[in-house]
Amino acid sequence: MLTAKYLAQIIVMGAQVVGRAFARALRQEYAASQAAAEARGRAGQQSAAASSLTGMTLQEAQQILNIATLTPEELQKNYEHLFKVNDKAVGGSFYLQSKVVRAKERLDEELSIQTQDSKPSPEQKQQTPET
Repeated sequence: MLTAKYLAQIIVMGAQVVGRAFARALRQEYAASQAAAEARGRAGQQSAAASSLTGMTLQEAQQILNIATLTPEELQKNYEHLFKVNDKAVGGSFYLQSKVVRAKERLDEELSIQTQDSKPSPEQKQQTPET
């Protein structure tokens, strides 16, 4: 009888320890995701807007065009190859060809967002002291 009581206490204490650890991990994960969202800032909002406009996420577009790092040269090379391969005149698929076009549009939009972010805004230019 006494061992059942101790066993129940051990189970309850173990559950409390696991529950606290889970709650702490959840709070840390939430704080990390908030910090990451703030770090992305405006670029993240623009990227999300581009995703909703084109109907395709950045990751999906990169998978379609088989692009690991987003560079204009690699984008153009892969686009041209996949567009030609999927041409209906050579037995390709119009559906796949249209996916390739949409993926290129999405990645072009992402490149323009990245280019805008790398340029200083007019406000930042005014704040820079001239020598």
